[in-house]
This record gives sequence, C-alpha cells and structure tokens, in this order.
Amino acid sequence: MRFPFGRRGRATDAAAGTDGGTRARTSPRAGDEAGAEPSPGPLAADAAGPKAPFHRPAVRAALAVAAGALPALAFPAPALWWFAYVALVPWMLLLRSAPTARRAALEGWLGGLGFMLAVHHWLMPSLHVFILVLAGLLGLLWVPWGWLVRAMLGDGPSGARAVAALLVVPSGWLLVELARSWEGLGGPWGLVGASQWQVPPAMRLASVGGVWLVSLLVVAVNTALTLLVVSAAAVRLTALVGLVVCALTVGVVWWGVGPPREQGTARIAVVQPGVFDGPGGAERRFARGEQLTRGLAGQDLDLVVWGESSVGSDLTARPDLTARLAALARTVDAPVLVNVDARRSDRPGIFKSSVLIGERGPTGERYDKMRLVPFGEYVPARTVLGWVTSVGKAASEDRRRGTQPVVMNLPPIEEGVPELRIGPLVCFESAFPDMTRRLARDGADLVIAQSATSTFQDSWAPAQHASLGALRAAESGRPVVHATLTGVSAVYGPDGTRIGTPLGTDRSAASVYELPLAGGTTGYVRYGDWPLHGALTVLAALCAAEGMGALRRPGSGPHAPRARRVRGSSARPER
Repeated sequence: MRFPFGRRGRATDAAAGTDGGTRARTSPRAGDEAGAEPSPGPLAADAAGPKAPFHRPAVRAALAVAAGALPALAFPAPALWWFAYVALVPWMLLLRSAPTARRAALEGWLGGLGFMLAVHHWLMPSLHVFILVLAGLLGLLWVPWGWLVRAMLGDGPSGARAVAALLVVPSGWLLVELARSWEGLGGPWGLVGASQWQVPPAMRLASVGGVWLVSLLVVAVNTALTLLVVSAAAVRLTALVGLVVCALTVGVVWWGVGPPREQGTARIAVVQPGVFDGPGGAERRFARGEQLTRGLAGQDLDLVVWGESSVGSDLTARPDLTARLAALARTVDAPVLVNVDARRSDRPGIFKSSVLIGERGPTGERYDKMRLVPFGEYVPARTVLGWVTSVGKAASEDRRRGTQPVVMNLPPIEEGVPELRIGPLVCFESAFPDMTRRLARDGADLVIAQSATSTFQDSWAPAQHASLGALRAAESGRPVVHATLTGVSAVYGPDGTRIGTPLGTDRSAASVYELPLAGGTTGYVRYGDWPLHGALTVLAALCAAEGMGALRRPGSGPHAPRARRVRGSSARPER
C-alpha cells in the first residue's frame, strides 16, 4: 500500500537522489535492467525479518493477547486512569513490527480478543466457555486497526506519515469503539475514554464531544508515545508536537468551556436493600426496601429511587404491593420510583419498567427498557444460539422492549416551584451516550439509572458500571443518580463530579443526596457525535488519497513490450 504523504525510509531518500543524505545515488546494477522484479512496497519492507526480538509466531500471539488486555487496568476496580495513556503502546509496538500486513491483522484480532476478555472477565461465571467465542468474534473488529497501525507506524515513518498517524490511528480505534457500541455486539462497555471518569479535565472534554472525544485524545497520546520510542530524531519532534497539541486541546477546553450553570437543587434518596437470594428473595427484598424507605420520613425529599428489579410482580396484578408503595410515598411525602421486572397483565411478555408511585398509587408515568443485555435479557438469533442457555446463565426467555424514551414530571412540591423532570434509564442503558443526550434534549432535569449487577457482586462490574454515571452527567450537563439493588450506588453532579459517599456492595442502606441542578446545554447535547464524524472524515480522506495514488501509478496505460531474457541471466533465476 502506498501513502501519498511520502514513502518510507530509504525509498524516500533514493527518490531525492541520496541515501540518507550521505551517499549519492549509484548507477543501477547489471541485474536491475528493464524487466527486473519491482522493489517491494512499503508494507513489505519488514518482510526481510521482524525487528522485534520476539519473532516466533507463538510468542508473538501470546504477547498480542497480553498487550490487548493491558488497558483493562485503567478501569475500575483497579482504576489506574493514568495507565490508559500508555496502555496501548506495547500493542502498537508489536503491531508495527509484524513481518507482514497479514500478521499485523492477526495480532490485531488477538489483541482485541485479549481486550474483550479482560474488560468482560466478570461474565465468565455466567457464560462459561461461550465468552471465548464472543471475545473471538468481537476481536475481529480490531483486524483493520492492526493492519492500519503497521501501515502508519512501521519501518521508520517519515515526518509526514507520523503527522498522519497521529490522526489516522486514533480515528481507526474510534471506529472500532463505534462498531462494538451497537447493542447487538454487547454495547459500549469498556470504551477507553470511560477510564477517565475521575479526571475533571477529561470530563470537560466529554461535555464538548462526549466519551468519543476523550477516547480520541487517549489513543492520540498512545500513538505519539509509540512514535517517540521507534522513530528517528526528526520524527520524535513531530511526536512531541503531537503531545503538546493534545495538552493544549485539554487546556483550551478547560479554559474556554465553563462548568454547567447551577439552577437550584434537588434532594434525592437512594434505597439499596442488598442481596436477598433464594426462595422468596423478591418478597424479602421488597420488604427491606420498604423498611429502609420508612426511615426517610421527614427529610424533605423530592424523590426516592429504588434499584432495578426492586419489584418482582406486576403492580396491576398485585394491588397489595401497590397499596404498600403508595403508603410509603405518603410517609416520606415524595414520589417513589420503582422498577418492575415481571410479566405484564396488559401485554404479553416480561418487561423491565420504571414506574413512578405517588400518594395515590402509580401516577401513569412508566418507562419500559428499550435496550436489552445480549444473552442476559435476550438471546440474539435464539433459533441458532439458543444452546448457550445450557452452558451458562443466558436468559431462558427474551424480555420485551419499550418503544421510546420517557421524561417523567414529578408532582410540584409547592405552588410556584417548577416541577422536576426526570429521565429514567435501566441498567445497561447507562452505557449509551446517545440515550442520556436524548433525555437532556427532551427536557430532563435529572437522569436516573436503575441497576442491579447483583449477579456480578464480587467482581469489577459494579464499580465500573457506577463510574459510567460520571460520563453521562458530564456529557449531558445533568446530574445522574445510579441506584442499585446491591451496590455500587453513586450520584454525580452535572459536571461529572461524584457527590457524597457511594453505597458499596457490602451495604444495605438508604442515603440522601443533595444534587445541584443545571440549566443550559452542553456542546455534546447540542452537536452530538461530531468526533465520530471527524474520524470517518479522516479515514475517508486516507482512502481517497490512496485511491488517487493508485490511479497515478505507472502501468495503468499501454504496457511496453516485455524485455527478452537470456536463459540463466541474473534478471530472473532459473527454476
């Protein structure tokens, strides 16, 4: 593959008439006459032998899996956020040293497999061996990226190609994240930008371009560091300039984009009953939630939030539960948002629904979960993949989907006080940036994410899931309440800063949080996924430039007569 912004290493110098600026071009050798084999292109330059000391295929394969798994350490529970800025360097170094483009593509796949296993390892008790199949299939998304890294960074890139690499490599990674963010492929869990949820400057970037802009920055820094390691002095200067540009971008956004403008506060209570397994677990969990809610009386609340699946029966079919919930709303003098996980009496199938309960019972405000967890709540192509229910804990029956997001209006506290509008999400949906953006555009003042994660209680999953609330808050400029059954429950202000003390997986408690509300609109809510469009533009420009280069290559016109060769000449060896 040729690149219009300059050939590699010695090929560039030869075209200029020198070899590295120290030796004049010599006359062709006897065997270099017309008709000799063409010199290999830049992608074949490494074919003479790998540059990495670990050149055995089996060793390289193991290194690719391990290198791909490294970025998982940047996410909770380890939460080594700083490690994200160097975690991709070992993988990139391996890819650029691949002896062939095919090998780079293979190691891209193996690294992707390692990454998916690492960030989803907590699913192993549920999916067992099938997680290897899923990781292998999703790892294929990194095949083009592996090839791209080798093409842009391999064989001592020139200055022009280094500049292009700082744009192209992060853009390629971002498209991988976009592809795997589709619900059917598991959703946007483990986006590299989400590892920066505790870093205020990164959250300010998220308010401008969402988690996508943060991912671009993180991968650009990794690319620049890789160039510093492998390049000549002139190209290292380009890499340093790239790092300075990244730092300036963060600084300009921090200085030029102010925090959300606060407009009042809201007092929200989170009720986390804890783990109640075994027979009658749903009833005991409800009773514990009821007990904790009663203890909130007299605390001047605007809303009480229960976690996902906090009610295990349809409220229409269980008027006794409805009456108990209405009594709670009267006791605390605030509506209660519960989550019903049950077969509905008015529709076929099982739904997960956020239901608002007032002093007289359900207010009529209801949201049915729209995006379901693959295998956890439904089995994709069940007729083909239904066998996974026999080797893991995949859903034995598919849940049903809602059709549209809902913004609920809470009853006004007193005359003259504007009503509070909340936008509910259920569990997995808090991973999707577009859903929170839609709720903010529809007028939500507060986003509520009801979750459980009790199946993965002793893993990294609860902490990582809770951290997503910070991203969604910063992107939307709206506070986010992440309320769970069994922890981790956490609350974030409109700038993504955590408020108060989270409820860990060892807690059965209720806690009250005073949240600052915010007005205005963030850049992400206004302009949407523009970093993704920018990445697509960069890659489209690369493809167009390559296409134009291919059209200009010699040999597209009439071919000259082939030179006659004497048998045994050095132009082509005898076979």
